[in-house]
Amino acid sequence: MTNRIAFHPARGGRRLVAALALALAVGPALPAAADTGATARNHAIVRQAFDNWTQGGNVFELLSPDVVWTIHGSGPVAGTYRGREAFVEDASMPLVSRLATPIVPRVHHLWAVEDRVIIRFEGSATTTGGHPYNNQFVWIFRMRDGVVVEGEAFLDLAAYQAVVENNPPRGR
Repeated sequence: MTNRIAFHPARGGRRLVAALALALAVGPALPAAADTGATARNHAIVRQAFDNWTQGGNVFELLSPDVVWTIHGSGPVAGTYRGREAFVEDASMPLVSRLATPIVPRVHHLWAVEDRVIIRFEGSATTTGGHPYNNQFVWIFRMRDGVVVEGEAFLDLAAYQAVVENNPPRGR
């Protein structure tokens, strides 16, 4: 004889809903002392930086001079960069120098809680070879005094590398 667990949709569904409601009620929540003012400020600062970027501004002005920026994944550009200058020169410029147009971001979501801000966006541009560059990104920021002191980036590094390897830098 085999043991069988019967699932009754009406009873099982109610139990599942009750269990989920309980988990949400007692599960992780914002700390009791969450600074909603800092959350709102950080959200507004990053939103404004991305709005400016869509108008041709430089989003990297948001980075602290001593930012620690990590690009997750594998490939030549993956790793941790210490300082805005190192990040821009060694991680951003290899791509940007091979784009004929600026990357135009389209923000899908922006979340902020206290000193953390997460942005999911896609960016598109045209390469110096005349081809489209499209990528999707998730950036995670830790903010302090209105600037990014830590950044993490998730993106399609194969698409990044294809642009770097198959397009000449501007000016050559």
